[in-house]
Amino acid sequence: MKTPELLCPAGSLEKLKTAISYGANAVYVGGQKFGLRAAAENFSIDELIEGVEYAHARNAKVFVALNSFFVDQDILELPDFIKILDEINIDAVIVSDLGGVRTVRNVTSKVPVHLSTQSSCLNKYSGSFWKNMGVTRLILGREVTIAEAREIKLATGLEVELFIHGSMCSAYSGNCVISNFTSGRDSNRGGCKHSCRFEYTLESKKEESKTYFMSSKDLNGIKLLPEFIKNEIDSIKVEGRMKSNLYAAVVAKSYSNAINAFMSGKVDNSLEEEFANLTKLPHRDYFAGSLKKAARYDSTFNEREDVNRKEYAQVGTVSAILGSEMFIDVKNAFNQGDTLEVIPFLGKNLKVKVDTMANVFNEAVVRTKPNSLVKVPLIDGASVGNIVRPYREM
Repeated sequence: MKTPELLCPAGSLEKLKTAISYGANAVYVGGQKFGLRAAAENFSIDELIEGVEYAHARNAKVFVALNSFFVDQDILELPDFIKILDEINIDAVIVSDLGGVRTVRNVTSKVPVHLSTQSSCLNKYSGSFWKNMGVTRLILGREVTIAEAREIKLATGLEVELFIHGSMCSAYSGNCVISNFTSGRDSNRGGCKHSCRFEYTLESKKEESKTYFMSSKDLNGIKLLPEFIKNEIDSIKVEGRMKSNLYAAVVAKSYSNAINAFMSGKVDNSLEEEFANLTKLPHRDYFAGSLKKAARYDSTFNEREDVNRKEYAQVGTVSAILGSEMFIDVKNAFNQGDTLEVIPFLGKNLKVKVDTMANVFNEAVVRTKPNSLVKVPLIDGASVGNIVRPYREM
């Protein structure tokens, strides 16, 4: 069986490095234009260059999302950006628009084109059409099951990619225009306001009720990973370019661990363990989406969101190791005496009780401050770049 590609989101250069360090062998990013995440940090040209160099040095790939719905002006401006991506050896572009696909192909034959899930490719006939247009991979609509994805792959001869984890849009293949009408922000051109997550009032002649009837549960398919692999899904994809650096680390490591365990024949309890790790992340209730059968009414997350999981929030990053001490770049405050969890790139998470800590002037610190640097005793197995969060028993 072929090991699938683990494709993770990278909303910034820091998240790109984090995801790859924690096991992703491909990431998808957005430039300053043409993507569906206008509110994300996104990448400048210099950051794209650095990101590609970082990824390629570690045998990982970088895909650039050009998946907004284009108007004529976008098509006119697109060729110059494609030429830049070609020059810096980007590994693929993700495109949803037919005119966009043709434009990329007119500019270069070297850069592979992946069809965005926004294009709603759900069958082999649609897949064959896109193959004739020069597409090399189908990112299938989230309405497709794993078994259907295999049939499309066999019928078209193209690579197929499926989402396995992350937030879900209740609209058909993500084609939503609620934000356009409620806030003047075009959902399909990077301006989604997540209106489906709001509480609404439903009125009838008999009663009035409050509801979150359009908000979907979050996708978590890690327990179905063996079926992804057995059905030869080429790439398993994690949603979340606007989510945290901690999210980038945990999802990359959990899915990488699960893939490696399955491919080595040592699954044991790894899927359950990694599912438990993923529950520590901010999330709505998890479900399997349409990976096995079509999602129904019970996929709605009909309650007020409380998905911050602040007890597991990242407190910092290991920024340096000197002798018997490690320096933590503090993101959120913690106290002397707290027990922290260091997430190494490989292996089990590390637990350390912070009995002593000091600032860079070697002055004792009782409570840290965000955006400061503190040093604590080194924990064996920690590395520069490791994420640190509070330790909590499950």
